[in-house]
Amino acid sequence: MPWVAIGIFLSIFLVQPLLSGSQGDEITYTDFMSRVNSGEVSTVEIENGSLKITGEFNDGTKFQTTGGGDSGLVSDDVEAIRAKGVSIDFTSPSNNWLLSMVGLLLPVLLIIGFFVWLQRRAQGQMGNVMSIGRSRAKAYSTDQPSTTFADIAGYDGVKQEINEVVDFLRMPERFREIGARVPKGILLVGPPGTGKTLFARAVAGEAGVGFLSVTGSDFMEMFVGVGASRVRDLFQQARRMGKAIIFIDEIDSIGRKRGAGLGGGHDEREQTLNQMLSEMDGFETSEGIVIMAATNRPDILDPALLRPGRFDRTIVVPLPEYDERKAILVVHSRDKRMGPDVDLDTMARATPGMAGADLANLVNEAALIAVRRGSKQIERIDFENARDRVVLGAQRESLIMNAEEKKATAYHEGGHALLSVVLPHGDPLHKVTILPRGMALGVTWSLPQERHTYSREYFEDTICKAMGGRVAEKLVFGHLNSGAANDLEQATGIARRMVREWGMSDAVGPMAWHSQQQVFLGEDLMSQGREYSDDTARLLDEEIGKILHGQEARAHELLVKYRRGLELIAEALLEHETIDGPAVAKLIQNGLDEAGVTEHFEANVLGIPD
Repeated sequence: MPWVAIGIFLSIFLVQPLLSGSQGDEITYTDFMSRVNSGEVSTVEIENGSLKITGEFNDGTKFQTTGGGDSGLVSDDVEAIRAKGVSIDFTSPSNNWLLSMVGLLLPVLLIIGFFVWLQRRAQGQMGNVMSIGRSRAKAYSTDQPSTTFADIAGYDGVKQEINEVVDFLRMPERFREIGARVPKGILLVGPPGTGKTLFARAVAGEAGVGFLSVTGSDFMEMFVGVGASRVRDLFQQARRMGKAIIFIDEIDSIGRKRGAGLGGGHDEREQTLNQMLSEMDGFETSEGIVIMAATNRPDILDPALLRPGRFDRTIVVPLPEYDERKAILVVHSRDKRMGPDVDLDTMARATPGMAGADLANLVNEAALIAVRRGSKQIERIDFENARDRVVLGAQRESLIMNAEEKKATAYHEGGHALLSVVLPHGDPLHKVTILPRGMALGVTWSLPQERHTYSREYFEDTICKAMGGRVAEKLVFGHLNSGAANDLEQATGIARRMVREWGMSDAVGPMAWHSQQQVFLGEDLMSQGREYSDDTARLLDEEIGKILHGQEARAHELLVKYRRGLELIAEALLEHETIDGPAVAKLIQNGLDEAGVTEHFEANVLGIPD
């Protein structure tokens, strides 16, 4: 409103001079009198106040000029003009009533407009407050999103379990004929990036019924009771659809165990959870509504939320196996221009432990590297570089190590690499480099195999390998540095879990004590006590130390035995900076041959070509 008034005001002042138009050609007073004497002027008008002279020639053209004297004309000239028969009129300029009105009304209009703007702003804020209890769920139609189960590679078992719910909502009579009841809730559980939300998008594209999507954080607000109000509104919205699927992503943000944390927990979160429990399976049941939820922390959810009748079915979405990784790579490579030397089968075998999101990022990184390289297609070398970047971190080309640091890093990584090759139960060695990547000055990369259970020998070899860098530096240089901090942290963590949780200590025996529970898991920090005595704590510490010292001694023994191989590996790293697992095994064997040892060992290396 204020801007409209200002626009009207400016237009009047700007347009008014244009509307007045031109009052004739400008001539000098001398020229004017000359034309009067020659009889060319027919009429003359003099404007009082400004003394502006306008007139008309005999041919009809107009003119304007400025004269002199009190009346606009010199007194002698007045008589001369009248003697020529020219009509002289004196006029007073009329006031512009429109400009006068605007000058009076503009301040009033601005004040009124300001109060109207304030009123509308207040109404908008009041509307936001009144609608704060409404659900923020997004409704999707049958054609949006367009994701289907065909777009998800692998996970046939997960698809089948979810598809049963979709079929029930589409064709309920098939299930009711034999008395089957549809699960009211499906909880998708799995590590981050495995595709839990992608399954929900596929259900939205396949179900053919109403689909509402909301995240756990959408229920929480600073006002008391807002979360419970939004839960009620969400289920009312679903009931209006008849048959509907509600998807709640990251449900652990509102579904944590009640009574958690210091002071009894977050009361607003608990009220939201109580309302959720009531809506899912309370006094009034919700027929035809299926709840889907996703989380990667099922251990912190409230037991009442997980019982049958609420979340009847828990579906685990695990990390993909080899066949599934290959299928995922094929899906994400469909719209990419791939080179003839790209072997997705090899890449699937070389990426154990990667989730679907990691594989999608791997393919995208390969495409970015190909563009950076100036290539028109993605080639094998781009996938290799992308895998190194994703797993090991970006190479820090700006970091320049001096000769002493580089040599120490070569022996440090050489110690890790040598033990990775000669130890039979650890993960096989893939490559080793002394190029700084991520936060590390060098990296020894062992690719984990497809394992679902781990033996005591595996963990002992892993700890021994972690000790290799520290022991190699002490063996060659006679001193230690801070480069082994991460190795020691990893080794200590494994040894602690071996003793405390996995029962892999003969002295401790078949007993397990988990780490101290987090406060938000329902444990009162002030009242929580230790589960074991001081003597047991001392025993645990002694057993952890015994494992670490034992594997350090084992690493020292092996590095002394293969000392020449360690030196050859360090020399190769200083020369080439990066060598693969088979090359490391060959250097160790060359060291044995030089020492005149006839031993031939089974190299623990991964035979994937670079």
